[in-house]
Amino acid sequence: LHFNCCVSRRSRSTCFICFCVFIDAKKKNRAILTCFLLPPLLRLLSNFSVTFSIISVLTGITTLYGTGLEFGGPVAMVYGWPIAGTFTIIVGLAMAEICSAYPTSGGLYFWSARLCSERRWGPFASWLTGWFNIVGQWAVTTSVDFSLAQLIQVIILLSTGGNNGGGYLASKYVVIAFHAAILLSHALINSLPISWLSFFGQFAAAWNMLGVFVLMIAVPAVATERASAKFVFTHLNTDNSAGIHNNLYIFVLGLLMSQYTLTGYDASAHMTEETKNADKNGPIGIISAISISIVVGWGYILGITFAVKEIPYLLSPDNEAGGYAIAEVFYLAFKSRYGSGVGGIVCLGIVAVAIYFCGMSSVTSNSRMVYAFSRDGAMPLSPVWHKVNKHEVPINAVWLSAFVSLCMALPSLGSLVAFQAMVSIATIGLYIAYALPIFFRVTLARKHFVPGPFNLGRYGVLVGWVAVLWVVTITVLFSLPVTYPVTKDTLNYTPVAVGGLFILVLTSWVVSARHWFKGPVTNLSG
Repeated sequence: LHFNCCVSRRSRSTCFICFCVFIDAKKKNRAILTCFLLPPLLRLLSNFSVTFSIISVLTGITTLYGTGLEFGGPVAMVYGWPIAGTFTIIVGLAMAEICSAYPTSGGLYFWSARLCSERRWGPFASWLTGWFNIVGQWAVTTSVDFSLAQLIQVIILLSTGGNNGGGYLASKYVVIAFHAAILLSHALINSLPISWLSFFGQFAAAWNMLGVFVLMIAVPAVATERASAKFVFTHLNTDNSAGIHNNLYIFVLGLLMSQYTLTGYDASAHMTEETKNADKNGPIGIISAISISIVVGWGYILGITFAVKEIPYLLSPDNEAGGYAIAEVFYLAFKSRYGSGVGGIVCLGIVAVAIYFCGMSSVTSNSRMVYAFSRDGAMPLSPVWHKVNKHEVPINAVWLSAFVSLCMALPSLGSLVAFQAMVSIATIGLYIAYALPIFFRVTLARKHFVPGPFNLGRYGVLVGWVAVLWVVTITVLFSLPVTYPVTKDTLNYTPVAVGGLFILVLTSWVVSARHWFKGPVTNLSG
């Protein structure tokens, strides 16, 4: 029997979530459901592919490489990556254990409900976790697709002569138009049958993997001047325009690149009801996606950093790429050897495709979360968002996710500070959603939690506490000021955005939801 499934009442139908054909035979007032597994049922490879594509080291590292260079430089990136990666693995292990016990598309919010069920905190825990998760996912899609729009802007700039050669620099209105077009295409792709999404997901994973190896080898190999091993492994850049000179503070801010990249791995949990042997393959999807991302991401950082020469010039808005550091690295590497930066532009194209597929997979994960949350009546107009089309795809959830992600990017037209506050929820908001069920697992549910096939044994509680403490740590660190002196234009609005979300969620619970939201709905029991 399948839990939390959208089972049609027709005599023969296909379930959207588990993609099985059901033959409904009435016998003694009970429905006997015979399940025939179909090819669209996702296996481990597809589950891993979606998550690996969302993590997408090419996306996160490329987007924030300039931040890593400015705050700490090579030392912050080369050593910050494995540090953040180690703690991310710990968070992933804690999540994987819970995922094995409760493999449902609701993921985090369903886990919180079940883990708090014996203390009657289930509905509130589910409400809080679900909203942090869904808003965090929308913020991830916003930041990913907006970063692609910005990269397209840089590619056009370099292709038309560069910043110092009369190249075309797109306005903020053109950039938002790029962003809208990207989201439109992602919504269209996610409206296709699941078999197409499975193909695109596996292609995206292969592209990310091959792209990393191509770039980490080609860029430093082509560069006529390469950084020394001493520079790559020991140079701490303390020269920044932020007015921050404390070495530890600088190193901590440099962790942002690593931690921002290593997010989104809850996608494996949201896809579990579409995955065969979900209680095993779902957790494996989480851990394998994180582990492989850490290894290839570190190699990518090392390869690109060996091609770095002058950090101040790479960060300068007067360079050919307009201050987009990693684009300037690619461009200069090829121009120094061949007299033309076309090869560097091609490399940026490889990254752009990877970011595109990252956004596509992010919308896939968003729509599953919206579908599950609305199926349980937690969203306004819930009956609308959990409808599926003839391909059994939650079509309305797909387009809602795209629309919300577009709206979250609109503040960039007025203030980049406001936009940065909005997308800060992508990292902190998501990690809070990750930490909540883990916290409930090691506290309220410590004695009655029944693990699934994938479990950490006696180390489960220890791993859980380390994961929770790491999330608390990065929440505090990423809420610190990033520029001094602090003014209304330089203030880090992350705590304002995350705190505002918490107040809204809590207020909606007290005023309304506590009267009618009873937690996740189980359609079938067995």
